[in-house]
Amino acid sequence: MAIIVAPSILAANFASLGEEVRQAEAAGADWLHLDIMDGHFVDNISFGPAVVATIRKLTQLPLDVHLMIEHPDHYAPRFLEAGANFITVHVEPEAKHDVARTLQAIRAAGCSAGLALNPATPFAAVEPYLAQIDLLLMMTVHPGFGGQAFRPEMMEKVRAARAWNQTNAGALEIEVDGGITTETAKLCLENGANVLVAGTSIFKAPDYAGAIAALRG
Repeated sequence: MAIIVAPSILAANFASLGEEVRQAEAAGADWLHLDIMDGHFVDNISFGPAVVATIRKLTQLPLDVHLMIEHPDHYAPRFLEAGANFITVHVEPEAKHDVARTLQAIRAAGCSAGLALNPATPFAAVEPYLAQIDLLLMMTVHPGFGGQAFRPEMMEKVRAARAWNQTNAGALEIEVDGGITTETAKLCLENGANVLVAGTSIFKAPDYAGAIAALRG
């Protein structure tokens, strides 16, 4: 599968968001990753559908919206309307929704459905839903804050996802998010990931194009 680099908007300079989006696109970004945090499921608050809709007007890149929120089934339609191409929800019970029903609703609306699991969550928790999704997101840090250290032990889950793809002739996008740098990206790709979410390693770099190319290896 093709290597996809998805710069995480949370690390961008929001004082010049439009320019940041345009620069990321011009630098070769494949998707844009948008982290939605509600202060309940994770201990941080980011932004909502209005910002997603604004970004949608600035770019034709696919918008990869990660809902780190409670009751994503309730809020997903607002992000669909805002222009999301992928909507990823969490499998953990703390997200407070019927996972299968939420995934079905996202797909029924014509959007690609993703499922995420936190570092402490075993791979077995997502296995019942793998046939229902287009993307599996392995968090390689505890979600909620940028700039954390990468957790290499999460590669066991990446390998499990790759094995599922191989066994099921699947085309599941295997995404990693958290502490992705040139060095950790190489490790993730070697273990089976193909979608790299990177925030500070792109938006804090002096050369976005160079940073994106380095992540691809």
